[in-house]
Amino acid sequence: MSRLKEVYNKQIKQDLKIKLGLKNLFEVPKLKKIILNMGIGEGKDDTKLIDKALEDLTLISGQKAIKTKSKKAISGFKIREGMPLGVKVTLRNKIMYEFLDRLVNIAIPRVRDFRGLNKHSFDGNGNFSMGIKEHVIFPEINFDKVDKIRGMDITICTTAKNNNEALELLKSFNMPFNNSKVNWGENGKVKFSSEKFI
Repeated sequence: MSRLKEVYNKQIKQDLKIKLGLKNLFEVPKLKKIILNMGIGEGKDDTKLIDKALEDLTLISGQKAIKTKSKKAISGFKIREGMPLGVKVTLRNKIMYEFLDRLVNIAIPRVRDFRGLNKHSFDGNGNFSMGIKEHVIFPEINFDKVDKIRGMDITICTTAKNNNEALELLKSFNMPFNNSKVNWGENGKVKFSSEKFI
């Protein structure tokens, strides 16, 4: 069992049950999956870029990534249907907890000018999305062998019913959110206050 999952089962679960005022331990939100996605727009001209991104994402996640293909042809962008334009990987169970552990404790502290994760990046259904501008923050990537620095999207899916539950769950995993105030209204929609957000 991964270190983070062990901590979740032994400590975080009980703490969240009390904090969220839940009656049943099975109501406590948990992680479902983590999706990593890399869009390679230039891949339409050079398929080697897609293969290199596939290799990098496989190294970062520890699981074989797959190519994502265009659903329809767009003549303005010179894209044909079925053309590979990116790579993605979906992590579950043990490998998901191991990736989150590395993301929080190793990768995020290496981000330049980091000011905390944005609390507005929840979708209202307990899912959190974040973007990374440089994939080289992950220690698995050898900086000398990188042909181009790429960005990537990370989506963390949870069983939480609303944004507040998801925020508390991710905070318990030591995810560094910024201190901006946020008011969530009905259906998890964000109510913006007059304060300026970073």
